[in-house]
Amino acid sequence: MSVASTIIGTAERVPLPDLVIRAAIQRLCSRTATRLAWHDAADDAAFAGRMMLRPIAEHADVEHYQTPSAFFAEVLGPNRKYSSCFYKTDATTLQEAEEEALRQTVEHAGLADGQAILELGCGWGSLSLWMARQFPHARVTAVSNSLSQRAYVEEEARLRGLPNLRVVTADMNVFAPEGQFDRIVSVEMFEHMMNWRKLMTRLRSWLTPEGRFFMHIVTHRSGSHLLDRTKREDWIAQLFTDGIMPSHHLIRQYDDIFAIEKEWCWSGTHYQRTANDWLANFDARREAVEVTLRKVYGDETYLWMRRWRWFLLAIAGLFGYADGTEWGVSRYRMKGAE
Repeated sequence: MSVASTIIGTAERVPLPDLVIRAAIQRLCSRTATRLAWHDAADDAAFAGRMMLRPIAEHADVEHYQTPSAFFAEVLGPNRKYSSCFYKTDATTLQEAEEEALRQTVEHAGLADGQAILELGCGWGSLSLWMARQFPHARVTAVSNSLSQRAYVEEEARLRGLPNLRVVTADMNVFAPEGQFDRIVSVEMFEHMMNWRKLMTRLRSWLTPEGRFFMHIVTHRSGSHLLDRTKREDWIAQLFTDGIMPSHHLIRQYDDIFAIEKEWCWSGTHYQRTANDWLANFDARREAVEVTLRKVYGDETYLWMRRWRWFLLAIAGLFGYADGTEWGVSRYRMKGAE
């Protein structure tokens, strides 16, 4: 058994102090950072080549989608933004950080009223609902592979009087929207996609000639690697899901499809604070969380509560490692390559 699987297995099943768990995560981050330190553009090219042999999407994040929406209502912020938020100051609250991240997405993607906008991987609808409310004359189509997420977002759109928001459930392997869009936006979905080349080729055909594609992804500063749960030493895959951890520069392997117009990098400390705020909500509302999870996990409720705390501690540890310089968030606005 690997060191990673031993640490993870112990942390899941034994109520260890957070100090011990955070120290273990620090150790695992150091091992992974050392392994990725010497990756370069040639490694990214080889990685992108291997990913061309895979389908667009191979796995759904089953555990997360089985978890009741009420759980996320307790743990996430008021907007249910299930992705990195942005903290402008030390005093910024989770709600303020959610709204600042949403505001920056609107700005960086170049969104405007009257556009046809497609969001891929809408989660609990934080961005879709934000766009539909801010731009009442825009036509917003949100895509999720989760029926529960779709039902939640549709109900929120109904309650808020947002007839310009349409939500669809689809598998990205076969998704084919009708018509073209002025903007396509994707927040923390591409990490779950394998064959970027095939998907990006399709995306380009879905854009109008002057359209733009905005991507927000978590990245490592230098090395891309496959997340494979069958490899017990890959602790990041054990915590998140099968998919990829791209490097900040991996996107340049597709410059024959999309040209980067502008890019931004968020320090990993923003995700660290996001996860710590989620953890604070989890602990403050522990009784409500337990009641919600018991409906799904029954006698294994306490195991899953430890798993969720480990997951949140791991996000904070991963993105906070080396003061947020090793793993972070990359954002790109792109146009079709000439």
